[in-house]
Amino acid sequence: MSITKKVSVLAVGLGMVGTLAACGSSSDGAGSGSGGAKTVTLVSHDSWAASKDVVAAFEKESGYKVKVLKDGDAGQAVNKAVLTKDNPQGDVFFGVDNTLLSRALDNGLFQPYEAKGSDRVRPEYRTDQDKHRVTPIDTGDICVNYDKAWFSEHRLTPPKSFDDLVKPEYKDLLVTENAGSSSPGLGFLLGTAAQYGDEGWEGYWKKLRANGVKVVDSWEQAYNEEFSGSAGGKKAKGDRPLVVSYASSPPAEVVYADPQPDTAPTGVAHGTCFRQVEYAGLLSNAKNPEGGKALLDFLLSKSFQEDMPLNMFVYPVREDARVPEAFSKFGPQAKDPQTLDPAKIADNRDQWVKSWTSLVLK
Repeated sequence: MSITKKVSVLAVGLGMVGTLAACGSSSDGAGSGSGGAKTVTLVSHDSWAASKDVVAAFEKESGYKVKVLKDGDAGQAVNKAVLTKDNPQGDVFFGVDNTLLSRALDNGLFQPYEAKGSDRVRPEYRTDQDKHRVTPIDTGDICVNYDKAWFSEHRLTPPKSFDDLVKPEYKDLLVTENAGSSSPGLGFLLGTAAQYGDEGWEGYWKKLRANGVKVVDSWEQAYNEEFSGSAGGKKAKGDRPLVVSYASSPPAEVVYADPQPDTAPTGVAHGTCFRQVEYAGLLSNAKNPEGGKALLDFLLSKSFQEDMPLNMFVYPVREDARVPEAFSKFGPQAKDPQTLDPAKIADNRDQWVKSWTSLVLK
C-alpha cells in the first residue's frame, strides 16, 4: 500500500499495532557464514507489519533472524536508500511502489534476483522482467473514501467519480495529501493525470482548488485527524467527510472496531481509484545477499502473502493467495482503476508534482 505511505495501511486506533522490532536481532553475526546467529535486515517504510508467528516460522526454517529498520514514509525511505546505496542499511528494501519505482531503478538501488514464486504473481503486476531487480509484493487502490453517516445525515449522495468532486454540492468536503510528500497524495495526482491526460489534469485541479479541497502533509493527518469518518478522525473532531485513502480502509475500520459493526462506516468512490503496486528488492552492496534472497522468497511465499492483508491492509499479488472475507465484503478492489505506465510516471512525475505545487499550494 502505502504508497506508500502505503497503502492500504491504517495507523492510530486502526490496528497498525504490529512491529517486527521484537522479531529481529542486532546480532553481531549478521551475514556471517557458519557459526553465530545470522541476521538479515529489511529496510522499509513505517507501515511495515507482519504476524510474529509467520516471521518466526521463516526464521526457524531459514536460520536467519529478521531485523526490520523502518525509515519514515515511502518517499523518505526510498530517498534515504538511494543516498546510502553504496553502504546500505540493510539487505532488502520493501515498499517502493510504482509511483517511485523509476527513481530506485535509475539510481541502481537493487541488484538482480528472481524470487521463488515469481511465476505465481499475477501478470498485470509483473515488471522489470528482463532484469528482475524488483519483486512485486502487494497491491492496493488509492481512492477517495467517504463518511457514510455524514452523507446520510445531510441527505447527500456520496461522490462516485473524479468529475463529481468538483461539483458545488461537494465544496469544502475533501481533504487530500500533499503530492510532493505523501504517497497517496501522489497517487491521487497520478489518477487525475491518467483520467484527464496531459492537457486536462491541471485544469481539473484548478476546479478542485476552487471547490475547497484541503491539502495536508501526510495520510496520517488527513485520515486520522481531518476525516470525519475514521475512528481517529472522530476523536480529533475532523470535519471533512471525504478523504484520499485506500479501498482497503473500510475493512480496517471494521476489523479494529470494538464491537465490530455489521457494515463499514466508510465507503469508497470507486471512480476515483489509482492502482498502486509495491515492490521489494535485494539492495546493491547488501552485506548478506544470500539472506536477502531468502527473505525475498519469504515475502512472495503463500504464507506471507496470506498473512499480509490484515497486517498492512493490502492485497496479495500471488494468484493463489486467499484474501480475507473482510476484504471481499468491505473493501473490494476497484474494477477499473486508473493506471499509468511506469515509464510515463518516470518521465513526468517530477514536473507534474512541481506544476501541482504551483497550482494548489501557492
